[in-house]
Amino acid sequence: MALSAGKLINLKQLSDASGRFLMLAIDQRGSMEQALQKVLGDGRKQTPEDVVAAKVAITGVLAPHSTATLMDPIYGFPYTLEALPPKVGVLLAVEHSGYEAGPSGKGRKAMILDGWSVSKVKRSGSNAVKLLIHYHPDAPEEVLKHQHDVVRQVGEACVEEDIPFLLETVGYAVDEPSTDGPEYALAKPRITIASATEFSKPEYRVDVLKLEFPTSLKFTEEFCNAYFDSKTREPVYGVKEVKDICKQLDAASSKPWVILSGGVDIDEFLFNLQFSVDAGASGFLCGRAMWQQSLQFYPDTDAMVRFLETDGVYNFNRIKAIASNATPWNSRGDGGAPSLDQKSLEWHKEYRGS
Repeated sequence: MALSAGKLINLKQLSDASGRFLMLAIDQRGSMEQALQKVLGDGRKQTPEDVVAAKVAITGVLAPHSTATLMDPIYGFPYTLEALPPKVGVLLAVEHSGYEAGPSGKGRKAMILDGWSVSKVKRSGSNAVKLLIHYHPDAPEEVLKHQHDVVRQVGEACVEEDIPFLLETVGYAVDEPSTDGPEYALAKPRITIASATEFSKPEYRVDVLKLEFPTSLKFTEEFCNAYFDSKTREPVYGVKEVKDICKQLDAASSKPWVILSGGVDIDEFLFNLQFSVDAGASGFLCGRAMWQQSLQFYPDTDAMVRFLETDGVYNFNRIKAIASNATPWNSRGDGGAPSLDQKSLEWHKEYRGS
């Protein structure tokens, strides 16, 4: 595995000494606004200051337990950077929260945040660029082309700036009635595996994939009877099949990959992570499964902190214990440990950051 100097150094900064990613996500914007509004109720509309205050509380407690923390450049980075210990890496999001609808409202197009860029992420001193896109292989061709082009453009910019590129793919319903039903549960493996297959291609210059768990455990025979919540569902697969699907996802990704929590609660995420690690994941980039319960105490940030220092840290340690068996990112593939792609006594003259 030959890497440029900037990518190699910064990928090491994002992982632990063994090459495992134990990363905290606190880049949420729209979903956090909605969650805070729900807590505040009709008595007061949530404000940008509310989002900042919640992020400061969460980052201050949990980021020190991570190898790296993913932030947004609006409510997060400017306010929470000082809470990070020196050895915790930083990833910064470049996408606009939300998406642009495709033709006739079908499909979702990613947007880069106005006034923000890969170059600015690099100049901020951050260690990696993160882009989130929504992806479904059955989306209209115009939408697929747009998504491919955006990823390619960000990947090329990351090569130019010599900074790692982490791509997050999130599936959504196209012909399925919704993402909550059995139809989508059946389609999710194909959607997730197609995403990993497509964006593992060299043309996108992705270094790490942040992937969804490829099934929904709530629709398995073992967990469908209100195991994770109060709802009973008709099963569409079993855990044995889920484990096989996770292995297919690992085979589809030629890049190191980490699992995201996707808003599920901590108990479900622990299973998701275990199955992903067993299949070959290199760790996690997790947010809401660890800290979403702390929002119930807002606007009492002191109560949030107390919850995070107990339950939040406990959850983080449980997650890290499972990830201790993850596949190190620097051991994937057949090429041995990663090394510089340029080595010579003229390196200082030849180095271009790509």
